[in-house]
Amino acid sequence: MNPERKKPAAIDGKTAAAGTDRETASPKSSRKPWVKKTPVEVVLEQIAKQEERVAGMREELKKEERELQKLQQAKKVLEATQ
Repeated sequence: MNPERKKPAAIDGKTAAAGTDRETASPKSSRKPWVKKTPVEVVLEQIAKQEERVAGMREELKKEERELQKLQQAKKVLEATQ
């Protein structure tokens, strides 16, 4: 980042105050300390996230299949009446 570059002027007092609060905040804020994860932990987290995604997709697929069944039944009724 270029140190000569100036920050844009704040339009209202809220924006200016929010920017200065963030810059002057102490490094010991309410954030948790960073803990380095082992490669095994990273892979296990990825597996868990993927399992959650797949479970969500399965639920969505079930909903879509039910909707398809309803539409196919309606199609049969319409074809029978013609």
